[in-house]
Amino acid sequence: MKGRNSADSSARICCALVSWILFAVSPAVAAQQEPTETPNPAKTRTAASRTNQKKTPQKKEKPKQPVDELTRLREEFIKATNEYKASLEKLRGSYEKSVRKAEDHVAQTKELFAQGLVSKNDFEASERALAQAKDKVSEVDRRIASADTQIADTLLEAEAETKLARTRVPKGGMIKTTAFIRYNGGAAWALSDAWKVQRFYLDAFKKPLPVAVFGQGSIHDRWRLDHHNAMDVSLHPDGPEGQALLGFLRANGIPFLAFRQAIPGTATGPHIHIGRPSHRY
Repeated sequence: MKGRNSADSSARICCALVSWILFAVSPAVAAQQEPTETPNPAKTRTAASRTNQKKTPQKKEKPKQPVDELTRLREEFIKATNEYKASLEKLRGSYEKSVRKAEDHVAQTKELFAQGLVSKNDFEASERALAQAKDKVSEVDRRIASADTQIADTLLEAEAETKLARTRVPKGGMIKTTAFIRYNGGAAWALSDAWKVQRFYLDAFKKPLPVAVFGQGSIHDRWRLDHHNAMDVSLHPDGPEGQALLGFLRANGIPFLAFRQAIPGTATGPHIHIGRPSHRY
């Protein structure tokens, strides 16, 4: 009896010990079995990117600078001149067709005249018609060249006017830059004295002075440039004829502004402006 009580007591002690061990170990096992969440790299980068976007201030676009009047007019006139030249090119094509027809007619009339089938007057009339057709082509070519020259010369003078406004040149003084030469002659100059310059050039080179613009032109009105008492000569100031002309002007105290460079987008540009610089009004 005594032995049975002892066994029961030992069994109860063992059960209590096992229960305590299980109670102590269960939280650790549960912790080991609980799945740990692996960080997602994509989510991490996205979150970091959102954070950086909030922190980084966005750059404000700089307001566009307003186009100054000179630039606007330059673009406007170059566009208008190119459109005008394009229309002249079409006209030239039409005139060239007329020239070819007139040439064929002359050839036919010449053959008929040799056979005695047409009169000499008919043959000469066909030749005159051919000459007139060729003159029309030449006139269009002259107008195309004049369009280039006029726009280039005026652009140069408009740009020079802004530069010269900040520079004072004494009477008889001269300034030279890579772009232009300004001579402030002391003589009283009027456009009515242009014949003196034309006579000098004719005597020196046996040909007329190549005047591009005489006095105020329509393009000067549009640019509001006072060109009433000046003329533009299509000569490069560094060429032999240009140098001779500049020497004559200086010797006679005639003011001038000689341009050495051309304007991008046009065919010509260098020229000699005889008279006081054109001022804007």
